[in-house]
Amino acid sequence: MTLGTDKKLLSFVANSKDGYCIINANDTVEYCNEQFADAMFIPVKDAIGMPFEGMIRRAFELKKGINIDSGCIDDFIAYTRGVRRSRPFRLFEVDFTDGRWFLFSEQTNQADEILIQIKDITKQKILALDLAKSVDKLTKLSLTDELTRIGNRRALIDSVDMELSRCRRTGASMSLLILDLDFFKKVNDTYGHLAGDAALVHVTRIIQQSLRQYDILGRIGGEEFAVFLSNTTIEKSLEIAERIRRSIECSTLNYEGHDIALSVSIGQATLGCNTLFNDLYDQADQALYKAKTSGRNQVASY
Repeated sequence: MTLGTDKKLLSFVANSKDGYCIINANDTVEYCNEQFADAMFIPVKDAIGMPFEGMIRRAFELKKGINIDSGCIDDFIAYTRGVRRSRPFRLFEVDFTDGRWFLFSEQTNQADEILIQIKDITKQKILALDLAKSVDKLTKLSLTDELTRIGNRRALIDSVDMELSRCRRTGASMSLLILDLDFFKKVNDTYGHLAGDAALVHVTRIIQQSLRQYDILGRIGGEEFAVFLSNTTIEKSLEIAERIRRSIECSTLNYEGHDIALSVSIGQATLGCNTLFNDLYDQADQALYKAKTSGRNQVASY
């Protein structure tokens, strides 16, 4: 490379929007441009000749530049010392105390000198974070019943499948309750569909109050709900089912001046640790049919 080319390269680096820094084999800053120095909140003249770890310690003390979460600066410096020069090329993102994000690249040569380039990626990072939040929100919406704000059928099945995998490792039995609101069509026909919606929300809250923290509740369609009870015996699941049934029967819904009496029929099934969701569901569904054909407002076991 000619002398003229060297000058052109330095001119490009000096006027670049990116920050550049060269660290020698002794970990001392040999060169940096204004952009790198500004990002580190230090004048170029003070940066040149400074140990790189001194620059990190200065940022920690001033609480400017690199955002150092660690409460102990010595631990953080020890970490950076361990990863620096660990590979010929490293690429990583760093957040700064002022909210900016930079993409760092470190390239090490055979003389153990390091060329650091930093690029401001704040806009891209914000877009990526916003996109991730949007995807997360859409995922939650797709798994949430819009009316009752509990999991829908898909969410219930996904959650139960994960819980079944865990239960298989423990060898525990598990139960499923399927609940169906009795004479729901009559509520809609008599008081209107908004009253029917209010009844579904009302019943949802009662069920939630009757469950344990780790039980799984979902609305699986229309006026039908399901509750998965992990590590639960037949006796305990029947006790929970009866508590739900009794609570709903005793809690009248007041809607626009009308007292609406509600009740549910519940089908219960309990199986061992190697069961599948469909097996549990089929048995609980058969038990629900028995409860409804036997007069409703009762709990039936498979």
